[in-house]
Amino acid sequence: MIIRKSGKILLLKRKESHGSGTWCPPGGHLEWNESLEGCARRESKEESGCNIKNIEFLAITNDFFKKENKKEGF
Repeated sequence: MIIRKSGKILLLKRKESHGSGTWCPPGGHLEWNESLEGCARRESKEESGCNIKNIEFLAITNDFFKKENKKEGF
């Protein structure tokens, strides 16, 4: 997800996962029975400590990381 404030975009440095040491926007996976908006709120809070509002969807991804046997999206 892209989190913008005052013309700036939030990026996080990955650690202990695929792409360790690289920069990325917050993201994650959808929990069972969770809304897309709820997932965006939860993942942004878990990964960055940010409480977000004014959620607007532009695109959603469904990414597979075969080497790590993981699937993530947003």
